[in-house]
Amino acid sequence: MPIKVIREVHETPEYIAARLALAGSLNRFGEPNYRAVWGWNRLTPIGGRWADKGVVEVRTEPKYPQVNRWHIEKWCPPEMYGTREQWELETTEEGVLALGPYPSRGEYEHAMVLEGRNGEFIQLTSTVVEYIAGAIERSRLHPRSHGRRALYNREAKKDAEYMTWADIVMDDNATWIHTPHSYLPAKLKEKIQ
Repeated sequence: MPIKVIREVHETPEYIAARLALAGSLNRFGEPNYRAVWGWNRLTPIGGRWADKGVVEVRTEPKYPQVNRWHIEKWCPPEMYGTREQWELETTEEGVLALGPYPSRGEYEHAMVLEGRNGEFIQLTSTVVEYIAGAIERSRLHPRSHGRRALYNREAKKDAEYMTWADIVMDDNATWIHTPHSYLPAKLKEKIQ
């Protein structure tokens, strides 16, 4: 008698879906930018040579390894995946589309898994979704460009500090050309004495 695998599946409660849609707004197709999905429910096409039968085919498999957990996904536009031609060129393996057909309406990608610090199960509740929705709303108030700008400013400051240090080291009173192993620039000598 063959073994039958039973998957635990759960539907996302409507109030949770509505709260995530409100927090993250809607995409150009009128669908929510964020959604919650149960791991076993989130299946995706995966193609290639399968060791169990030694055949090349596309199968529908769980997208995430944490199948017994809730996941929050973010919608990504189709242009993020390149053109249809690029997609087919880059994802074709042994004659099959290893990642399935081109996502012409975009695709939902993983944003986070709901689990505790030690990997323990966390139920998708109104309290949890309010926290997640709040985080989404706060992130929308601070676009990536602000974080990127802060990063660039920090790196520019580090570069300026390095250039100041380099100016001190390469001071015109330096004697490193004549005494390569005992170089100490004049400005540093003054600070030490």
